Amino acid sequence: MDHIDLDRRAILIAPPLMAIFGWRGSPSDLNAPPDPNETFVLPYDKITFEAWGDLPPHSGEMARLYGDFDKPGPYLVMMKWNPGWFSAPHTYATDRIQVVVFGTWWVNSGNNFAPQDATPVGAGGYVKRTARTPHYDGVPRGQTAPAVIAVFGVGPVGMRLVDPTKPSWRQA
Repeated sequence: MDHIDLDRRAILIAPPLMAIFGWRGSPSDLNAPPDPNETFVLPYDKITFEAWGDLPPHSGEMARLYGDFDKPGPYLVMMKWNPGWFSAPHTYATDRIQVVVFGTWWVNSGNNFAPQDATPVGAGGYVKRTARTPHYDGVPRGQTAPAVIAVFGVGPVGMRLVDPTKPSWRQA
């Protein structure tokens, strides 16, 4: 059976199937965007990243996409880490699931801040942060692009710095 036979069969069978299943639209409806009440779409170039908290200027930004990590329930945010910045060692009350969307993100665990020992995670890489375990992450100075990370979890996250006398973000 060749490609032409399959196309011909699809053309012949489509009208009876549409009649049976009650489709009343026009052929142009097949290319209509999804109903935003059923499927919400936000292209990456329309996502708004904003400074979060009292972070140093140009260190990082966040886009809140779903929920609120300070309130009970699921949340999804995208974080943009700019080169030269790392978080200080900290913990969360709940697990976090993270996927690197763009760039390379460096991660490490432990109480002692040693960004030179962090592990690079490239685009598509997955990171799980276990609740109540100290960790830190960022993008070292000298990298040419920020890293964008999608972060999912259940709030409230209850973030705590290992050493609250030091800044929450550090140049590295």
